[in-house]
Amino acid sequence: MLQPGVLTLAATPIGNPLDASVRLVRALGEADLIAAEDTRRLHRLMRDLEVETSAKILSYHEHNEAERTEVLMTALAAGQRVLIITDAGMPVVSDPGFEAVRAAADAGVQVTVIPGPSAVLTALAASGIAPDRFAFEGFPPRREGRRASALEPLAEERRTMVFFESPRRTAATLAAMAEAFGQGRRAAVARELTKTHEEIVRGTLGELAQWAAEREVLGEIVLVVAGAEPVAASAEDLVADVLARAAAGERLKDAAKEVARGHEGVGASELYDLALKQRG
Repeated sequence: MLQPGVLTLAATPIGNPLDASVRLVRALGEADLIAAEDTRRLHRLMRDLEVETSAKILSYHEHNEAERTEVLMTALAAGQRVLIITDAGMPVVSDPGFEAVRAAADAGVQVTVIPGPSAVLTALAASGIAPDRFAFEGFPPRREGRRASALEPLAEERRTMVFFESPRRTAATLAAMAEAFGQGRRAAVARELTKTHEEIVRGTLGELAQWAAEREVLGEIVLVVAGAEPVAASAEDLVADVLARAAAGERLKDAAKEVARGHEGVGASELYDLALKQRG
């Protein structure tokens, strides 16, 4: 049950209301104050879940988050049971909630989370792309130039990357990713996850960009993009790094070990021998 004076973040279904947890249902009924990204969607969710609440319902979105956070903190200080939910998925993750969590942490107020559906993890699991290490990148910038600038430094990212995107910009973003990461980079488009028309489209970025350009893309979109493949480096290519570290004060043997550690297939002893020869 919800605890007085504790800020609770609750994940909500990303499509199918049957994914709601028992804890979410109970929390909606127990809360004194519910901060909702969209109050209309909250009421629809409660109808779907057949939940009734006596809580005060407050709109809480990106345009009023700073102002409304003060209201939440006042309620928490008064011992109220405060619940934050967003339209779908987990608050804070590309959704409102961070300001409240930070304010609560600064004030020594306990924060707890009711876990549940996540578009990030659902898309990652269904993508067929390595999930062992991944980075969530949120929404790419809307404008073409800023989007290209944001994607460029990610071209060498080794982890799988997960993005949110508007259906209206999906084709343009996939084309920009193909330009930045390469036409052949593996990716997946996850559309309408957990809903009736759920669809997972897999292919290369070039193929997916063409797929999106040829149709009207609809629904909530998650893009999953494979990380960059490691580029094999030869010992000869890395000797300069070893010598530079040694010139900066490291022992040559230690420098060789450190450089070799970051490159598969290259041994520290091989680097050390080559560095000795070049320095000699």
